[in-house]
Amino acid sequence: MEIKQTDEIRQRVNLLKVPVDIISPEHLGDFVYDLLKEEKEHNIVLLSLWDLLRARRSGEYRSYITRASLVIPISKSLISGIKFLTGKKAFRYMPFDFIVSMLTILENREMSCYLLGGRTKVLLKTEKNIKQTFPKLRIVGRFTGNFRKQDEATIIKAIKKSSPSLLLVGKGVRGRERWIARNNITLGYGMRLWCSDIFDVFAEKKKHPSRSSFDKGLECIGYCFQNPLKFFRIFPYIGYKFLLLFNKLFVK
Repeated sequence: MEIKQTDEIRQRVNLLKVPVDIISPEHLGDFVYDLLKEEKEHNIVLLSLWDLLRARRSGEYRSYITRASLVIPISKSLISGIKFLTGKKAFRYMPFDFIVSMLTILENREMSCYLLGGRTKVLLKTEKNIKQTFPKLRIVGRFTGNFRKQDEATIIKAIKKSSPSLLLVGKGVRGRERWIARNNITLGYGMRLWCSDIFDVFAEKKKHPSRSSFDKGLECIGYCFQNPLKFFRIFPYIGYKFLLLFNKLFVK
């Protein structure tokens, strides 16, 4: 387990060869403002346990995470894994709460956001609710996720021209977060963040897990009942536990 001190308020930890960042909520705002001072691309990843296991198998996805400016753990298993291997306390974020925090940080300095993804009604409702909740946040553009391949260049050009502080990408975009990685340079400067269901939650089409279930790490149970195939995730979860034990015993 290798630990690298990247700056005063964040530590990057390699958990089973996948980077995860340790950053406290009270330092998140300062870190985001520091990122935006740099004229470069900043991808932000909300990392679940399943994402970590996928990154161990996929070179493209692992490269996307490794190059990200911020990798936020959202699974309790990641927090306990870091604690088990290093004794360090990491901070876990609920995806919806993290994005609300990001929008609040941007609103405090009247910065901007571009919305990409979702269907038309969902996206319009999302934009309306965000404007009501964050009145000083500038929405500089939006486009639905089910766009045609021939429209992609025009959309990317519009995003780059509007130069949003944050590009928020949701369901419907082909390639999901890989779309961000593949268009990393052409999208221009600023932060980018993928979250599959965020527009459905903002549009009140879908509920996010309760705080109590999230804190207990039980949010996955609700997802399993929505999609019973996810019950089979118990097997990779057990494999993850064995990997942690192996690294604890045999990897320096």
